[in-house]
Order: sequence, then C-alpha cells, then structure tokens
Amino acid sequence: MQMGYNMIDMIWLGRLGSNTVAAVGTAGFFLWLGISVLLTTKVGTEIGVSQAVGKKNKGLLIQTISNAFFLVFTGAISLGALFYLIAPDLIGFFNLKESEINYTAVSYLRIISTGALFYFSNPTISAVFNGVGNSKTPFMINSIGLITNIILDPILIFGFGPFPKMGANGAAWATIFSQSIVFLLLWLNFNENHLPVKRKDIFLFPDSKILLKITKLGAPVAAQSSLFAIFAMIIARITARWGAIPIAVLNIGAQIEALSWMTASGFATALGTFTGQNFGAKFWNRIRKGFRIGTIISASTGAAVTALFFFFGKPVFSLFIAEPDTLIMGTNYLHILAWSQIFMCLEITTSGAFYGIGRTLPPSLLGTIFTGLRIPLALLLSQPDFLDLQGIWWALSISSVFKGMISFSWFNLITKYHPDIMPRTANPKGFVQLIPTRIRQQIIGVQKLRSNS
Repeated sequence: MQMGYNMIDMIWLGRLGSNTVAAVGTAGFFLWLGISVLLTTKVGTEIGVSQAVGKKNKGLLIQTISNAFFLVFTGAISLGALFYLIAPDLIGFFNLKESEINYTAVSYLRIISTGALFYFSNPTISAVFNGVGNSKTPFMINSIGLITNIILDPILIFGFGPFPKMGANGAAWATIFSQSIVFLLLWLNFNENHLPVKRKDIFLFPDSKILLKITKLGAPVAAQSSLFAIFAMIIARITARWGAIPIAVLNIGAQIEALSWMTASGFATALGTFTGQNFGAKFWNRIRKGFRIGTIISASTGAAVTALFFFFGKPVFSLFIAEPDTLIMGTNYLHILAWSQIFMCLEITTSGAFYGIGRTLPPSLLGTIFTGLRIPLALLLSQPDFLDLQGIWWALSISSVFKGMISFSWFNLITKYHPDIMPRTANPKGFVQLIPTRIRQQIIGVQKLRSNS
C-alpha cells in the first residue's frame, strides 16, 4: 500500500510530463521528512501499547494512547502550518531553474499541508491497533484509502464531469481526501469491538513521563529515517544542476526500486521475529539457518529485480513517462541501479536479523554512514570530466553494494565468533577448532571469567 499511493500518483502525473513529476517529487521530500519525524510517535506508540497490553495494565494503555495522540496531533498540525508558511523557501532549497516547477511544487506542498492532520496522524493511529495485535482493521481501512486514491487520481488530475483539470494539485487533493477517509474510519473503529479501550476514555491531560517514554522509544528510528530523508534531499539538490528531467528520473526510479526494497523490508520483519524468538530460546543453529534461508529468498528477489531492470528497464520506465529524453535517462538509471539490488535486499533483510538479536546499532551505523557517503561520492563521480550525471546514479548503487556486503558479513561474524552467541553443537570441541586461535583464546578467557564469577 505504501508503494501504491506514490506509484499510482507517478503513473498518472507522468502523463503530464517531466516537469510535473519533478515538482511533485521535490515537494515529496518534505513530506517524507515529516513522516520520518513523526515516526517517533508511531514507533513509540506501537511499542508502548504492546507493552501495556502484555502487562495487562489498562490504565497504562489508556495513558499511552492519550499521550501518543497528543504528540502526533500537535506535531502534525505544527508541521502542516510550518510547511504551508515557508513552502517557497523549502522548495527554493533545490535551486530549480524552471519557475513553473517551483510554482507547482509550492502549490502541491501547501495543499498537502492543509490535510497534515490526516496525512501525518494516520500511521500513529494505525500503530495503536497494531500494538494490541489487531493489524487487520488498519490494513482494511488503509486499503480503502488506497482504492479511493486510485479512483480519484485520474478524475482530479485530468478532469471529469463537474471536476476541472487540476494537474498536480488534483493528485494532492486526491491524497488528502483519501487520507481523511482513512482517518475517519480509524476513528469510527476506535471502540471496544476492535480495541480493549473506549474512545471517550482516552482524552486525558498529557503526562510528561509517558510523553518522554514514547519519545525515547521512537526517537532512534525517527532520527535514522530523518537523516535518510535529508541525505536524499541533498542528492536531489546536486541532481537539480542538470535540470528537471533528472529530478523526475530520480523520483520515478525510487518508486520502481521499491519493488525490491519494500519486499526485502517484509522479509526483514519476518526474519526479525523468527530470530528474536530463537534468540530468546538460545537456539543458535536455528538463528543461522533462518538467516541463511531468509537471505537466500531476499537475494532471489533482488536478482529477479536486477534481471527486470537490465532486460526490461525501458518498458518498465515507460509505464510512468514516455518522453524520449526522460525515457532514455530513466532506462540508464535502472541499468546502473540493477547492480545493487541483490546487495540492497541483503542489507535490509540482515537488519531484521540484527534487530532480532537485540543489536540495533550495526544496521543503523552502516545505514547512516554509507547513505551519508553518497553525498561526497556523488560530488566526486559527477564531475564533468568524469561520469557527469551518471556519477550520481553510480554513487547510489555503489553505496548499496557496500552496505549489503558489510552488513551480511558482520552478522555472520557475530553469529560465529561472539562469546554471547556460541552455537550449541554435539561436538563443541570440533567447532572450536574452526575458530582462529586469537579469537578462540579471547572466547575461552571470557568463558573462564564468567565461570569464576
């Protein structure tokens, strides 16, 4: 569904040309940043609600929900007002030369900002349902929103019957109307038939301790996602030096590439759950076996997308936009990004395995460092006497390759050699002999200390 909203918009807007796609994509970076900031409440709410349910503490559950809603409603309205007021300055960050693109981007961002309460709050409200174990209700409601958006997009973009042709603004209004429907349905289903609380019971005064707890739980994920959004905006600013067409290619390419990274994210969630359960039970062999199978499946997905990009890049990109210059550049983009799809899938899936053993630092560290390195690498490779614009595409691809290789190797080293997760085997001495001498001595030393204590 996340792919669906943006992909459907891009397919219809592509019929209006590269300038419109570039304008909406430029405004979309700030919406991504807003969603990233408010991941604080989404993640914090999901964890806090699930913990309260596990403790069977209804009072804590009501307090968590009440404070989460205070945070997200306040944050959504504030972000909406900020984006609306300074929209020209925000779009000006990209230094786009075409005044038409700037005007369309500002208009699109301001329309979305009027519905910021719905757009930014729905993920957190859905998180309440997920936290109590009812993921079906928000899934069905968000599906209704997606279908509504699919129906409204062509009507409002191109005009139909009493509706005038609104172009990019039509896509913005379709999004806001769809999100308002989702908000209303989530609120109507906020009752004892779907949740262990009543809607009228959650209107409490904010509690600083609960607010701080939600923020602490969600802040790390929000910070990482926000950094990714900022890095992507800087890459887009560098790309804008070549005009509107590369910006359009960058945004459409990201939607197409979601075929692999969204799928890999699903495998990462599954592998994280599987790994966490077996980590708790100390079944190290199952952890390694699950990791091996999970990464093989995920890498196979990446290989399929690689083949798709290599051999069918042009027809795939033409689904979004048919302008000759844009199509040539987009096909080239997919050919370059094809080299990294397997590694990107490995990196994303491995992050789920890291989360399962309680190691959130390695994937966050790798993701932040190598995504940040895209900026100097793009500046270096895109020099006119080197790779020019293609250098930016190669910077994206190369960084993904390194993230995948290092992440995969790091997890394998941890599960093989770390003293906290030594596998239980029928022949432990035989296994120990496979470990390099220096590492084996360190492990034995740690084990002696523990046995003495």
